[in-house]
Amino acid sequence: MYVFKTKKRVRYAETDKMGYLYYGHYAKYYEIGRVEALRDLGLSYQKMEDQYGIMLPVLSLESRFKLPAYYDEELEVITLLKEPPSKMITFHHEIVNPKGMIINTAVVKLFFVDMKTNKRVETPVHLAEKLEPYFDNYHKST
Repeated sequence: MYVFKTKKRVRYAETDKMGYLYYGHYAKYYEIGRVEALRDLGLSYQKMEDQYGIMLPVLSLESRFKLPAYYDEELEVITLLKEPPSKMITFHHEIVNPKGMIINTAVVKLFFVDMKTNKRVETPVHLAEKLEPYFDNYHKST
């Protein structure tokens, strides 16, 4: 399993009239987690697109709100890959408040698209190689 953690502070412009982090902004926090997790592996969305010709469109997003987040709280965004990708990559997210409580969970599924053919493809080899150390019996030929 691969786990990555990053921090994100709730900005005033992201809150609603009740002073809570507006629910529509949570998807941005998940994206921050995904982007930084890939960067931690030595990749970036830009590199995936520019060098490898691969895009990652979102297929589905499931989110569960447990507790509110408030203006100026520094939240921890935990991004997990619980299983190796194949034709899809599934990111699990947990957002944790300063008290260490999980306030939100999400599952975001994306798939790989070759930018030249606009067709779905298997996990790119360069990504599989980066993830191989985190999964038993996961081979580069995935």
